[in-house]
Amino acid sequence: MDTAILPSTFLLTLLLLVGLFFFIRAATKDRTETAQLISEQEEAVLMPQLQDYFRSRSYRVAAVDRDQNQVTFEGFVQPSLFLAIFLTLLATVGLICLSFVLSLLLPNISSFFLGIILLAPLSGVFYWKKAGRTEKVLLHLQKANQDEPNSPGKITVTAHRDELIELQKALNLKLSD
Repeated sequence: MDTAILPSTFLLTLLLLVGLFFFIRAATKDRTETAQLISEQEEAVLMPQLQDYFRSRSYRVAAVDRDQNQVTFEGFVQPSLFLAIFLTLLATVGLICLSFVLSLLLPNISSFFLGIILLAPLSGVFYWKKAGRTEKVLLHLQKANQDEPNSPGKITVTAHRDELIELQKALNLKLSD
């Protein structure tokens, strides 16, 4: 085998593993965003709908600030079993590739490199421990136009980006310009 191919293959394999490492770490990253949403409904109708929506998603009211017209919801977000298994499989494939390249580079101790594959489940454990956390949703309700009593309400929501998408779909809210 050409001696220049193995070191370059090893380098490419290491680069792919670095990418895999950052992909696994990014799976646990907090993706909290703030969005301003507009509702065609009045505050008296919208607020109970928001409470029912968050209650159905296993959130509870953590704090209410009536002066600022602001509500904070809290809820525990379960990690995804599918994603934990998927990340473990990706890590397994990556470590198999690394052990294969290392066994080609150092054939004398190639049996040792198969043990590297046993580290793959650590990626699933890492994800499972980091992804399960308490999430907060901050709602700030205000009138778009204070002078008109039936004007659409404007809601500033700070939450996980997936939660914002689901909230928009469930309550037919539009993004503010």
